[in-house]
Formats: sequence, C-alpha cells, structure tokens
Amino acid sequence: MSVGDRLSGVVATAGLAMAFVAAIVVQAVAIGQTWGARYWLAGGTAAVVVCLLALVRHRQRTWTAVAGFGIAALAVVAARVFHLPTEPGPAMALALAVLVGSAVRALPPVPAAALAAGGLTVVGVAFLAVRAQPAGPSGVLGMNVVAWLGAVTVGLALRRQDDRAATVAEKIRQEERLELARELHDVVAHHITGMLIQAQAAHLVARRDPRQVTESLAGIEAAGAEALRAMRRVVGLLRDTGDAPPASAGPEQLGVLVERFNRQGPTVRLRVPDDSGTWPPEVTSTVYRIVREALTNVTRHARHAHGVTVTIDQTPSAVTVDVTDDAAPTAARAAHRGGYGLIGMRERVETLGGTLLAGPRPGRGWSVRATLPIEDGQSR
Repeated sequence: MSVGDRLSGVVATAGLAMAFVAAIVVQAVAIGQTWGARYWLAGGTAAVVVCLLALVRHRQRTWTAVAGFGIAALAVVAARVFHLPTEPGPAMALALAVLVGSAVRALPPVPAAALAAGGLTVVGVAFLAVRAQPAGPSGVLGMNVVAWLGAVTVGLALRRQDDRAATVAEKIRQEERLELARELHDVVAHHITGMLIQAQAAHLVARRDPRQVTESLAGIEAAGAEALRAMRRVVGLLRDTGDAPPASAGPEQLGVLVERFNRQGPTVRLRVPDDSGTWPPEVTSTVYRIVREALTNVTRHARHAHGVTVTIDQTPSAVTVDVTDDAAPTAARAAHRGGYGLIGMRERVETLGGTLLAGPRPGRGWSVRATLPIEDGQSR
C-alpha cells in the first residue's frame, strides 16, 4: 500500500469517527431533553462500543460485525425490558450500517450474505420489540430499515466496482506476462547465441593452439551462467506472486522515448549515467518501463505542466529512477494516483527487491521514484 493510500485510509477513518461522534451527541441531547440524561447511559454506552467496532472493522470484518450485532440485539432487549428509549438509535444504526456494508463489499459471498442477514435480524428484533409497545412502530425502526438497505446497496455497488477493477487488472497482468515471455526469449537467445559463437571459435582455436581452448570454455561457462541467472529473474516476474508490466527496450532508447514525448507534451529533460550498459536485462527494461509509464501519466493527467525531469542515478548497490513534473495539483491528477500502470510498476519493482513511491511533491508537481538494487553491475 502506498503512502497516499495510507493517508486516504486515515482521513476516511477520521471522517467516519467524526460522524459517529456527531450522531452520539445528537442522540444524547435528544434523549436528555425528552427522557432525561440517565435514560441515555445504557444505549449510549452500547452505541459507543459498536462505533468503535466499526472503526476497527478492517482487522477482522467478520467478528467485529458479529460482535456489533450481538451488542445491538442486547441493547434492543434491554430497552424493551427496562423501558428505555428505542434501540438501535441513530449512532448505533450508522455503525451497524458500516459493518454490514463493509462485510458485503469485502468478504466472500457466503459470509457476506450471512452477515447481511444478521444485520436484518437485528432490525427484525427491533421491529418485534417496538411492535409490542402500545405506541407501535416508531421512526427509529424506519431509520434502521433505511440504514440496512443503504448499507447493502452501497456494499454491493462497491463490490461490483472492485470486481470490475480486479478483472481489468488480471487482463493487464495476462498481457504483461506475454510481454515478459518475449523478453525471456530475447534475453536467453542473446546469451545462447554468444555461447554458440564462442563454441565455434573454440573449435578453430583448438586446431591452432589447444592451450587457448580453456579461455574459450571459460567464456562459454560465464555466458551460460548469465543466461540461467537472467532466465530465473524473468521467470520470477512471470509468477502470479510477482506480476509486472510489459518489459520494453533498455536505457539506450530512453533518448528516443523522451524525444517522442517532447513532441506531444511538456519539455522533458533526461539525465542518464554513462555506465547504464552494465545493468542486467531485467533492470534495464524496468527502468525504461518506469520512465515510459511516468511520462504517459504526465501526458494524460498533467498536460499543463511546464517541464518534466527524468533523472537516473547509479551507485554500486542500486539504480534510482526519479521522474518529476511541476504541474499544479488537481483533483483529476489525484484521482489517477492508483492507476493500473503504477500498480504494475510497483509489483515489478518489488519483485526485483526494490521500492517505488509515487505521489505529490511539496508545493506543486508529482514525483515517481523507484530504486532497483544491483551489486557489481548485477541485480541481486
């Protein structure tokens, strides 16, 4: 999960907590003015507990929902037995709706349906309790029915949206696997061709000076080891646990890439180290892919930027790719921060043992920064 996603989660939780506090305060004031403050204590305590469960639901959606339903059912029974205000009140109804909607969205179909039915059971218990009263059904019951229906509706809508996103992501991953398979062919074919040439040369050398054959055999051995190493790395990217975006040409073609983007978007400045040719194939293709994806995002979502800087640095232990622009922040740009391209890049970079960060820069602009580990010119 990126820093931006974590921040969004914290903001959403804080907003939900404020909504719970507001509902609890409104409920306490209303009951205090009509029934008296002491009549709110039991229902208020139960509402606070259920709201806390709703705030921590991500840790265990099933058991937080079950606990919330149990507390709500006890509150309904207590209100009927001790002649307290009708439960669930506004705060508890809101918390139960969050628990139901979260379960419907995220859990497998059977548990999600069971918990949705559990929420409906709580509403049914409340209906029976209110119906037994002389005044009959109240507005509180109607509020709970609406809250449950809204929770199920929103949960199903978000679940469908998540399913569509997962389908699109899986389709992209399948396409990327095909590209990586082509890269595997190119990498291994390159090394095997070199091995064949050295083997043919060894035959000629053996006729003239058999003592030099050892040097040719050492070269063949080194090329074979490099081919196996490259094949393991690329095959590792093809596994389901490390899917990645398609590999492309290496850094030697970054100049052509930048020139093409200069014709259709902001001015791009490129800084590349002189010894980029020593990178392993999977690193060179990943560097190119990161730059292309970052420039594509600038063209799509930040055409008003004045300039883009692509900086590639190399140390003995890592290659760092940094793509920054100076575009002013916009809502549209923020909405695309979690696009499929960035997700694929992050998965590939992490599979190679690196890190990728993408997000707004202080003040203005956007930054995509990736670090790919290498060791003595070879990826680890």
